[in-house]
Amino acid sequence: MTDTRDLTAAGFLPRRASPAVEWRVSDALVPYETALAAMDERVAAIADGRASELVWLLEHPPLYTAGTSAKPSELVEARFPVHQTGRGGQFTYHGPGQRVAYAMLDLGRRNQDLRAYVATLEEWIIRTLAAFNVRGERREDRIGVWVRRPDKGEGFEDKIAAIGIRVRKWVALHGIAVNVEPDLSHFSGIVPCGVAERRYGVTSLAELGLTVTLPEFDMALRAAFQPLFGPVKLD
Repeated sequence: MTDTRDLTAAGFLPRRASPAVEWRVSDALVPYETALAAMDERVAAIADGRASELVWLLEHPPLYTAGTSAKPSELVEARFPVHQTGRGGQFTYHGPGQRVAYAMLDLGRRNQDLRAYVATLEEWIIRTLAAFNVRGERREDRIGVWVRRPDKGEGFEDKIAAIGIRVRKWVALHGIAVNVEPDLSHFSGIVPCGVAERRYGVTSLAELGLTVTLPEFDMALRAAFQPLFGPVKLD
C-alpha cells in the first residue's frame, strides 16, 4: 500500500502512454439519475477501450445521496430527494454552488491501490484550495478534506470537501464534491458523512470569506489535476 505522505511526490500518473483525460464542464444543473446513467455508460466504454478517461464537472439540484455505509438514523430530515448510490461512504448533500467532479479514470493503467487513489483525490483538493490560500488537510480517521476553525473553538474543524468512489473493472467513477458557495443550511437534513461530533461541521469558500466563481475554481482544479493525474483535453 502507498503511504499517503508520499503522494505529493508520487502522484497517480498513468504507467504507460495514454490519451489525455477528457475535461468536461456542464453549466446547467444535472439531475442525479442523468449523471449516474452517463457515468455507467462511460465507465463501461473506458473498460472496453472504446472511450478515453473523463473528468466531468457539474452541479446537481438539491439532493441527498446515501453511500454503501449510510445508516437510516443519519437521515435527520428528508428535505430533498434521497438517492441510493453504489459509491462508498455515508450520507452527503449535493446542490447548487457545490462543484462536483466525477472522475472516470482507469486505475488499471495507473495504480490498483484504492487507498492511494482516495488519498490522491484528497491531494488534488488540497492543492486546489491552496490556490485560494485555504489550508485543506486530510485526516486519517475521516475521509475528505478539512479546514481548522480556531475561531469556533479549540479543536474545531469543518469539512469543505467530500469524497466517494466506486470501481468497476478497475475503472473509477463518482469522485469529489467541494463546497464553493452552497447553502450550508441544506446539510442540516443529514449527518454529513456520518460525522456527528459538535466540533466537526461543514464549511465553504464563501463561508470562509472568499468570493470565488465556479469558472475560477474550475481553472484551479484543472491546474492541480494535471501534475497528479496527467494532461487533459477540453471537451
